[in-house]
Amino acid sequence: MNTPRTTLYRDKQNAKLLGVCSGIADYTGVNVFWIRIFTVLLALMGPLAGIMIPAYFIAGMLLEKKPPYLYSDQKEQKYWQGVRQSPKRTAREIRSRMKDIDRRLAEVESFYVSSNPRLNAEIERLR
Repeated sequence: MNTPRTTLYRDKQNAKLLGVCSGIADYTGVNVFWIRIFTVLLALMGPLAGIMIPAYFIAGMLLEKKPPYLYSDQKEQKYWQGVRQSPKRTAREIRSRMKDIDRRLAEVESFYVSSNPRLNAEIERLR
């Protein structure tokens, strides 16, 4: 599933250079400061030092800009970061919420059916 909310973008709104680090930070949910520090350290000292700077500029050219309408608020942004980090955990959380809603609806239904014998008879007739 590759929806606009699960795609890696350049984040030009929070960019210092091309927006690659801020896009990675938005995608992963990690603070952009730490992404930038890690990128600079890899570019200066890491085993991939000769590859990091060209890779950064290539990513800056290949990644699309983040659409301004992508998230409606901070809560939605955090939700989608969680989806990208662990889709299975998110699916479990949603399934758990739906089971809770189903249980609560069943309780409401049983309350109304038990207090209304005519409705109870109608439901039984439909089964």
